[in-house]
Amino acid sequence: MEEETRAPEGERKALSTDRLGTKSVLRLLIEFSIPAVIMMTFNALYNIVDSIFLGQAVGEMGIAVTTLAFPIMILLMGLSALAGQGGNALAAIQLGEDKIDAVERTLGNTVFLLLLIAAIIAFAGIVFIDPILAIVGTTPELHDLAKTFVQILMIGFVFQCVGMGANNFLRTEGKPMLALATSVLGTIVCIIMNFVLVMWLGFGVAGSAIATIVGQGVGGVPVIWYLVRGKGAPFHLKLSRMKPDIRLWGTILSLGVASFIMQVANAVINSILNQTLAYYGAMDPIGSAGALAAIGVASRVNGFAIMPAIGVLMGAQTLIGYNYGARKWSRVLKSYWLGALFATIILTGFFVLVHIIPGPIVELFGVEGELEQFCIYALKVMTAMFPLIGFQMMSGNYFQSTGQPLKASLLSLTRQVLFLIPLLLLMPPFLPGIIGVTSLQAVCFTYPTADVLSILTTAAFIIPEILKLRRRAREDAQENSEGQVI
Repeated sequence: MEEETRAPEGERKALSTDRLGTKSVLRLLIEFSIPAVIMMTFNALYNIVDSIFLGQAVGEMGIAVTTLAFPIMILLMGLSALAGQGGNALAAIQLGEDKIDAVERTLGNTVFLLLLIAAIIAFAGIVFIDPILAIVGTTPELHDLAKTFVQILMIGFVFQCVGMGANNFLRTEGKPMLALATSVLGTIVCIIMNFVLVMWLGFGVAGSAIATIVGQGVGGVPVIWYLVRGKGAPFHLKLSRMKPDIRLWGTILSLGVASFIMQVANAVINSILNQTLAYYGAMDPIGSAGALAAIGVASRVNGFAIMPAIGVLMGAQTLIGYNYGARKWSRVLKSYWLGALFATIILTGFFVLVHIIPGPIVELFGVEGELEQFCIYALKVMTAMFPLIGFQMMSGNYFQSTGQPLKASLLSLTRQVLFLIPLLLLMPPFLPGIIGVTSLQAVCFTYPTADVLSILTTAAFIIPEILKLRRRAREDAQENSEGQVI
């Protein structure tokens, strides 16, 4: 492996990334998080817009198709995060260590990995589409529509994979507003194309999938352009730096595996959820398709709320990673606490909104009558613990940002796999006999229960880490004080 080089001191002073270790943490977190929050909000619209337009144009069947496709869409997002967020976490640490050559190798290999992942997904979308649809719980009546929708998304995944994956590096480049602008551009194009292809031309689920891909492609072009040609950027994407480095791949993927596992777990949960809804929905007056549509609406709305909180985490990740690499422990602590606070404020605000005006929210999807009432019920129950999960999310993000992928992965697994899957299997058959709800309603209660268990587990991991950081910060402050006296 070639020797790492540090930027000359004069050059380092000119880099915009220097301010990550010197300026106010609060101002930096606001600067980096607000664009990321808006960006993730617009990214969430990629999923929610499909459901809204298809619900209005196609009805219950259209929403059910997007619900079935949701696990696959989550998995695709997770794959872009696997390399994109992992590479960005490593690059932020390397910038804190002044290793510019290493940062460019990390960026180059990350983009190579993103292209490789996209090619594998496109192949799977052509060859293994039927088994994939079976895994996510596709019913015979929805098979053809779901196949059309999912296959188009998988074949065109290269635009999402490279665009969203590489977008992570724009924040570390010191360009959070550019990261925001590219995301907003892509989402606006997606909305316009959905209106044209679905509502105007009547292309249905195929039109919605094509609109999503076109939006992702348009948003990804300026990302790659800036990484290659951006003037004044602290590092660039270079063909020579894309030479495959297997050892570096391992580091990138290990740092991104927490985000990936969280998304994979989410995909697994949604697949099991689809199977559960189809089973218990058949016993309920709203039917299997109605159950899939109703919980699909609630899940989309919940995901839309969580995405802005993830934007806060993304903004904090750069600050935590840089200052951790620079051994500025007090700034790491401050970044963590402020990030947790901002995420909590966002999720609490959504919790209040859902309990005040749930009706207008679900009506956006074109549901009505008995289906609308169950949507509202599911939405309220599933968000019961939202004011507390910002702490859990930020803690997992901290371990990922500081190069501790095993802890980050475990915390990602707690809510999504270790707790929620057993609860989905146990609560629907047994809870009705305890509190007098239907089995379909019991499915909703699995979410807040898993949240509580996950929060308690997270506390056991993060408290010792916080105490360690405080001790290091005190030791550094004492050393600096003694140095000034001498």
